[in-house]
Amino acid sequence: MHRTRVRIVEDALDANNTIARANREDFDRAAVRVVNLMSAPGAGKTTLLEAALSDLGAIRPGVLEGDVQGSLDADRIAHLHIPVVQLNTGSGFGGECHLDANMVRSALPALALHELDLLIVENVGNLVCPAEFRIGEDVRVMISSVTEGEDKPLKYPLMFRACELVVINKIDLLPHLDFDLELFLHHLDGVHPGVPRMLLSAKTGEGVEEFRAWLREVATRVTVPV
Repeated sequence: MHRTRVRIVEDALDANNTIARANREDFDRAAVRVVNLMSAPGAGKTTLLEAALSDLGAIRPGVLEGDVQGSLDADRIAHLHIPVVQLNTGSGFGGECHLDANMVRSALPALALHELDLLIVENVGNLVCPAEFRIGEDVRVMISSVTEGEDKPLKYPLMFRACELVVINKIDLLPHLDFDLELFLHHLDGVHPGVPRMLLSAKTGEGVEEFRAWLREVATRVTVPV
């Protein structure tokens, strides 16, 4: 039974990766760069996007919004007059905890990719499954809130290893929390040595310009390895 289960999981990931490559080919043809934004629920992904996407200059962004149900976050992004498509995983797809390549592919016809330079995929809030499923992205970003505790890199190492950037959000709350930032960074280096990281507060705006500059840099890359 164990071998059968492993084989099924491998087959599912192989199928996902095939579709992810097709997505990537479409993104490359449209010359659009894709960021897979991942975090636990409540880490502040949408608030950070509201702050960062409001002023990207000539960069033309779009957003795919992943949620189990509802469109609350997509509605918030829409107020920025940015193209946004809602992906709900609670029914129809059969998987509630993440976006996979096929789900993303189902939403692409609703986006005019040739009119975008940068596509942000805001994944479903989850520290496990999103890290396992490639969607054809160029880069992956992990947002970790200081309210989650210092142990998260140790408890969910794959998530922190799978990303090219770790954003530590809600640093405005540090004076009010029993959170050891140095210990968190120590654990982070233990599971992903040297991974780039940013400290910011999406609410106050501290550090947001650094993240915005990073998005501009991603959007203007000529080629990015998968």
